[in-house]
Amino acid sequence: MAIVDRFVLDVPESWADLDLSGSVLAETRAAALALTESPREKATINDMFRQAREVSRAARRHGALFAAGTATIFEDGLFLGYAMVFAVTAPPGRELTLPVLAAQLSPGGTGGSKAGVDRTVSAVTLPNIGQVARITGTEEAQIAADITVRMLTMHTVIPIPGSTGDYLIVTCASPNLPLAADVYELFDAISGTFRFLPAEQPAGA
Repeated sequence: MAIVDRFVLDVPESWADLDLSGSVLAETRAAALALTESPREKATINDMFRQAREVSRAARRHGALFAAGTATIFEDGLFLGYAMVFAVTAPPGRELTLPVLAAQLSPGGTGGSKAGVDRTVSAVTLPNIGQVARITGTEEAQIAADITVRMLTMHTVIPIPGSTGDYLIVTCASPNLPLAADVYELFDAISGTFRFLPAEQPAGA
């Protein structure tokens, strides 16, 4: 569980604060590479961990209030997942529209992501918040000058009480495209734990 300022977001116990560019990422990458002798599989693993490093850098560039992630090795492969919370303010005189949100919260962190044709906008109900907007789909994020990666993404848009035009965005992302149904179920469960702390309750209480 992570408490930052006045909100709480629960992530799986196996997830860690998102600093996957450090020793944790290096150790997991080495363990994953040791499981295979295939040059193709080793290249895939290296690509996925490069994506993990870029997601971590993107979260820091955008001033994420909270970020957690996992690089977990299962019998059938490697799973990478991320959960982040960003503060976003709608431009003066404008609503927080899909293009505005996409420009601010692309997984690549540059505003250069491109939404896939499967992107959907819906209303969902969070147990502790009520009805909010959600954007779900596949995005292509640029992680280097000549490299893009497709990511499963879920953005849940939560208005900040008493602050018109200010929102917190719970963003979850994963490059494990074949696991889309399970990944989105996990992301929905994580996002559903979001709740604000009472004003009189200090962070960490």
